[in-house]
Amino acid sequence: MSTPFNYKPLALMLALIGTSTYAAADHAGQTMAAVLVNGGRPSSLPTQIPTTIEGISGAQIEDRINATDAEDALKYFPSLNIRKRYIGDYDHAVLASRASGTGNSARSLVYADGILLSNLLGNGATYTPRWGLVTPEEIERVDVLYGPFSAAYPGNAVGAVVDYQTRMPGKLEAHVKLSGFGQQYKQYGSDDSFRGKQGSASIGDRAGAWSWWLDLSRLDNNGQPIAFANKLLGKGATGTDGVAVTGARADRNPLGQEWWILGATNQIHTVQDHAKVKLAYDVTPTLRASYTLGWWKNDVERKSTSYLRDGAGNTVYKGLVNIGGKSFALLPSDFAPSVGGLEHLMHGLSLKSNSKGVFDWELAYSRYDYVSDLVRTPTDAVPDPRSNGAGIGTDLGGSGWNTLTLKGIWRPGGMAGGHIVDFGLQRDSAQLRTHVFSSGDWLHAGDGKLMSDFNGDTRLESLYAQDAWRIDPQWKATLGARLERWQAFDGVLAKVAGKPVPFGTRSETSWSPKAALAFRANQEWTLKASTGRAVRNPTAAELFQGALDADNQIVNSNPNLRAERSWTSELSAERMLANSSLRVTLFHEDTRDALYSQPLNGSPTVNTIQNVGRIRTSGLELSHQADEVLLHGLSLSDSLTYADSKIVSNDALPASVGKLQPRVPAWRATFLASYHVGDKWSTSFGARYSGKQYGTLDNSDPNGSTYTGVSRYFVTDVRVRYRVDNHWTASVGIDNLNNAKYWAYHPYTQRTLLAELKYDL
Repeated sequence: MSTPFNYKPLALMLALIGTSTYAAADHAGQTMAAVLVNGGRPSSLPTQIPTTIEGISGAQIEDRINATDAEDALKYFPSLNIRKRYIGDYDHAVLASRASGTGNSARSLVYADGILLSNLLGNGATYTPRWGLVTPEEIERVDVLYGPFSAAYPGNAVGAVVDYQTRMPGKLEAHVKLSGFGQQYKQYGSDDSFRGKQGSASIGDRAGAWSWWLDLSRLDNNGQPIAFANKLLGKGATGTDGVAVTGARADRNPLGQEWWILGATNQIHTVQDHAKVKLAYDVTPTLRASYTLGWWKNDVERKSTSYLRDGAGNTVYKGLVNIGGKSFALLPSDFAPSVGGLEHLMHGLSLKSNSKGVFDWELAYSRYDYVSDLVRTPTDAVPDPRSNGAGIGTDLGGSGWNTLTLKGIWRPGGMAGGHIVDFGLQRDSAQLRTHVFSSGDWLHAGDGKLMSDFNGDTRLESLYAQDAWRIDPQWKATLGARLERWQAFDGVLAKVAGKPVPFGTRSETSWSPKAALAFRANQEWTLKASTGRAVRNPTAAELFQGALDADNQIVNSNPNLRAERSWTSELSAERMLANSSLRVTLFHEDTRDALYSQPLNGSPTVNTIQNVGRIRTSGLELSHQADEVLLHGLSLSDSLTYADSKIVSNDALPASVGKLQPRVPAWRATFLASYHVGDKWSTSFGARYSGKQYGTLDNSDPNGSTYTGVSRYFVTDVRVRYRVDNHWTASVGIDNLNNAKYWAYHPYTQRTLLAELKYDL
């Protein structure tokens, strides 16, 4: 097992999930290690980890990483990338893994204290994990499982499983943190500074059988513009029609075509409030009841700025304009602002036994609700986002998901026995509700004239079992299987005229076998082989998407989408010494019927979700850590990933065959060095690299360093932390120190300065 940032083997095992136990056979130095997760708090992790895992503690995050959002904890993990465009990015921060890009949000799972945060209502940029329900200050530990090798997870775990464990105090503790950040942003005609601030407070205690935790935070940030109004040069009409304007910036789009950049849009001001209450009660010394209530509110405003000026110097937002002898019509959507109000609620309830005897069990329920989720946009271009008029509202209120799980752990021979069996029943349900309406009062209307409705439900019922068998002190095998029954129902489309049109009900059953074998060659080296099948069923948004034609018939839709079916295998060699570790992993993934948006029947303008016949990915991952090997106080963590991910067959788009899978670069690398000077000062330097990648299936977009492109990048970060005394700590950091300009359709932040002050009771 490789864990980046914790280096001594025994500490590695004990650190996992905070209350893990290191189990071994009788002969020290000749045993096969096993990680047993026996914590009293909920966790999505199985008791036995069958394959590669990486982790970091909350103390290390605070010491080494400029973490403003929960996903920042994953910055330097091998093979992972988070598409976080700005601080507080709530709707596009997709997690990418070895063989999945930042457009495949449904190919990974994120949990917090056993509660599902992954948004499996759809797959793509707008269905990101609900990172805002975890703050960096409350994180106790984060662990990542790579690949679909545990039977405890559905097929969405094909890429990775992220498990956040948040704090639960053993005694009275309290924390307060204030931070500020800002960047000077330059791109096209934009040259401005964007700043934000953040504050958090938390307190918790334990008294007898009761323990509790309260966490509050607020983020107020102005992000840089993340979109740009544009017109293709070739689409303009030659002549003198239109108002002659200046200020447009010449550029080339990802396809290499010349276009004009007319202005900056989607400059986001987001104010996010977070509150969480956690309660735990020890019913008996071996039985704990826990409840978590999480609340997240986001008020967001998106502004636009035109670069265009007429002859009198006035800013131009609409009408027919003439640029360099070609006329273009500015549409209301080119510079449209928007405002949004979101309020989400999360519940988690569990009852868990922890006897460490022959049998333990857990019953857990969680629910995530879109209490309100309304975004409003005007239908006429207005430079002032507070200028009222006609507009459109998109309401996702009523959407959400819930999970119900009954888990068991059977140890036939007790803790020292040769078998540990995990098994369970799970039910995961998701409800998508999308209501689009028009109104003459776009700033305030809660509803209006129906434009469209888009609804649908999915349900996954699963039965799984997994046996970790310690054959002898050197050999250990893990065998498991998962039986799943998936259903999709209550899908419906509606528009202004005509009755709602329902989709048919779907149901399918699938098996997913898993296997892993580990051999401890000696005290330093362990070899592991793992394989597993994953079935990733279509989400409601993928399955029930489409439109209604003039005859009220569903078009541009495929309600018979097949599930993605992946076989993933890896072979690892791990070397662990007292103060360093090295892991080398060969991995291979073969996915059939991958779900991607593609041109419908060869149409250049209409795309819809379709199955890609086959995608094959092979690669190599290196992960290395060293603690005080080169220098006292110096800790190093680095990784290198190579992935050859190609489309093998695709009847819907033959031009994509033989091309690279979108947003999966051939090379990725991370580096993080932390140096302690005495017990007061700590410094860190990090670097992240991603090679060339494409955003299209046929790789027709070679120009990645532009708006809507996907570029390579090399980014460096620094952090300095000073412990004033036992209570006060001050930190200063810079993200993107080298001020790289890089893109994943939208631009990432440029050089950003961060400062924070923290008080610990």
